[in-house]
Amino acid sequence: MDIQKIRDDFPILSQKVYGKPIVYLDNGATTQKPKAVLDTLVRMYAEQNANIHRGVHFLSEQATEAYENARRTVRDFLNAELSQEIIFTSGATAAINLAAFSYGERYVGAGDEIIVSVMEHHSNIVPWQMMCERKGASLKVIPISDSGELLMEEYGKLFSPKTRLVAITHVSNTLGTVNPVKEIIRIAHEAGAHVLVDGAQSVQHIPVDVQDLACDFFAFSGHKLYGPTGIGVLYGRRELLDELPPWQGGGDMVDCVRFEQTTYNELPFKFEAGTANYIDAVGLESAIRYLLSAGMEEIGAYEAALTQYALEQLQQIDGIRIFGTAKHRTGTFSLLLDGIHPYDTGMILDKMGIAVRTGTHCTQPLMQRYGIEGTVRASFALYNTFEEADRLCEGLKKAQKLFKT
Repeated sequence: MDIQKIRDDFPILSQKVYGKPIVYLDNGATTQKPKAVLDTLVRMYAEQNANIHRGVHFLSEQATEAYENARRTVRDFLNAELSQEIIFTSGATAAINLAAFSYGERYVGAGDEIIVSVMEHHSNIVPWQMMCERKGASLKVIPISDSGELLMEEYGKLFSPKTRLVAITHVSNTLGTVNPVKEIIRIAHEAGAHVLVDGAQSVQHIPVDVQDLACDFFAFSGHKLYGPTGIGVLYGRRELLDELPPWQGGGDMVDCVRFEQTTYNELPFKFEAGTANYIDAVGLESAIRYLLSAGMEEIGAYEAALTQYALEQLQQIDGIRIFGTAKHRTGTFSLLLDGIHPYDTGMILDKMGIAVRTGTHCTQPLMQRYGIEGTVRASFALYNTFEEADRLCEGLKKAQKLFKT
């Protein structure tokens, strides 16, 4: 890939922070947007803005076609079998909440069990906790090694005849660990359980084939995929979605409304109540097309090399502790400098034009597992460079020098 050409596609990367060229390493929280996506959003609002599905006029038909084309693009991107298996949501969090509510209503009862891992984002813990409280079920937790890898032997021991579903992250947002989700799914299916995969941190780095994985649900967000905020996707197998009740009521998700009884629309509209976020769905399609034009294999190869380089450089810093050293990983690094609070480190880096994330990263159980209160997280994306990895290391050394006692 021509990285400079890639960087030129992202207008925000040309600005300076405190007089220094910005080094944006907070991609695990949200990615920046290429001009192609920004242009799509402007064009939709300026030329095709009309509520979808319920209008017969020209603009409504144009917007409807653009929205459904976006659904088909997502279907192809995930290699789902059917467009009806793609449900647009407001993000990965909404997608998981949808699955947790509707699945719980249909499949979960008192005494049943849901399996999650200790490395899950709160959005893949709390919705299942809420469902368990509502249904009288319980959570079981997959432990991890010190290197941040799932203990698969322990995972296999968690299953019982009461296990209904496994909710697992594809890639840890804190450790960068790439989990063996295909094996996780195989084991769960052999035990008669369904599987939801949280792909919020994977689809921008790793080609995903939901048919090959054989997952039952897959969730991701647009804004971590170089797309707009406020849009996300829940993939679900059609035969499973057909059995689930809707989780929200309103317009577009109904077939016939009577005070005596309401019947629901067909898939996927049964799960898309109200005015859909059609503008950002088309923006998400633009982001996907941008990634595909760059080439997912090329992106993966470049990011793998950048990740290895950044890891090697970080490991040379005295007094640094890196959390998560899994063999299979992405370019997300959670770290601490001896004797320096992560917020202090983050503030020093900010003054040097380097944007990182500090805190618990919505993974408080994982912080508890390591006995810490938070970390500094630097997360790389396709537009980051080897020189920016060097600047990160220089910034960390500067923080050490400033706080040295």
